[in-house]
Amino acid sequence: MALSGIQIYKLLPKTNCKECGFPTCLAFAMKLAAKQAELSACPYVSEESKKQLADSSQPPIRLISVKVTGYEVRAGNETVMFRHEKTFFNRPGIFVKVKASEGEEAIKAKVGAADAFKVNYVGIDLTVDGFAVEADGADASPGSAQAFATAVKAARAATKRPLILVGKDPAALGAGLGTLSGENALLYAANSANWEAMTELAKQHHASLAVSAESLDALADLTEKVKGKGLEDIVLDLKSAKLGPYLALSTQVRRLALKSNFRPLGYPVITFAEGGDGRDSVVAAQAIAKYAGFIVLDRFAPELVYPLLVLRQNIYTDPQKPIQVQPAIYEINNPKPESPVLVTTNFSITYFSVANEVEGSGLPAWLVVCDAEGMSVLTAWAAGKFDAERIAKTIKGFNVADKVSRKRVVIPGHVAVLSGELEAELPDWEIRVGPREAVDLPAFMKQAL
Repeated sequence: MALSGIQIYKLLPKTNCKECGFPTCLAFAMKLAAKQAELSACPYVSEESKKQLADSSQPPIRLISVKVTGYEVRAGNETVMFRHEKTFFNRPGIFVKVKASEGEEAIKAKVGAADAFKVNYVGIDLTVDGFAVEADGADASPGSAQAFATAVKAARAATKRPLILVGKDPAALGAGLGTLSGENALLYAANSANWEAMTELAKQHHASLAVSAESLDALADLTEKVKGKGLEDIVLDLKSAKLGPYLALSTQVRRLALKSNFRPLGYPVITFAEGGDGRDSVVAAQAIAKYAGFIVLDRFAPELVYPLLVLRQNIYTDPQKPIQVQPAIYEINNPKPESPVLVTTNFSITYFSVANEVEGSGLPAWLVVCDAEGMSVLTAWAAGKFDAERIAKTIKGFNVADKVSRKRVVIPGHVAVLSGELEAELPDWEIRVGPREAVDLPAFMKQAL
């Protein structure tokens, strides 16, 4: 039975040394109880307490890290079935696969194009997380292993992001690992025939290991065997090509780990999104939602990757922490002193809706962003975080009056009720009420300003 935070606290040294990264032992105990910290972070816990806290100190889904200097993809360590219960912590890594048979130059070109892909979405740069290199057609011959090593070198030359090495032959994967230095890759995959050799290979190179079996029972048996050999960084392959069965298996694994604390299946899941006619996009989208830790795309195309990255960002944004932009005065289309001053809140979607509409119109403006704790206009107004006093304070704080020759400020139409109060706060300013929707701003600015 899991221990409560108070029960865990009684077994800790109670020194409040802060070396664990938390301000007090009680705070650390609460994180342990919530499966959001590991007992190893405490340098002074006794061996006797370690034994008693063994189960409580381990997250229900083990945290797996695939990393190279400057980049890291983390999966696992989740504590809830649904985001609204709390939040999801580690978004699934999205990898693009290349094959050794494609040749060195083709691999460099494909990896280079995907590595350079970047889209700014509400102030966040969205990119792929890494690449998978497949030893397709590899056998046990030295030439095959060398060909795979060459493919891994080509991928590494084109990207600094983490790698997944895909294949069944330990010799080929070992040759690929031999070209990588100082990084933690992910190997795919160990099965009932090769698990011992793959486990030793992963241990030797400090890599994580994906395991694959035909059923959950067989998968649980295999993870226990691998763990028994001293390797704990494990990833699960559920091996289901159909959407319905995959969804059922993925949910079952998540529930067994979180609700039943079933350790043999308490690991992140890897999914390969394959299939033409857009099927790969559906597979990947389902895997993002339920509940993959690593997703490998069979191809790279901006129209495939972009919606997946946006979907992932939306699901893995903390619902209790709105996306915010920095409160400031922003210049749009090189505003002049006579250009109007627009006001909005620092909720990212609100800011970008306003900024994009004005920028697209080509009309110059000063955009003053108030600190509304990341809330939208109406929500912030209802919560008392976007009122006349706060708007006036922001305009004065950023010295907007020194930048303009005509003191004219436009407030969102949804808070027209604030216009009278704002006139009292800014007696030297002309207060104008703008449209309710950002899409109507260009027409309003042309006609009324």
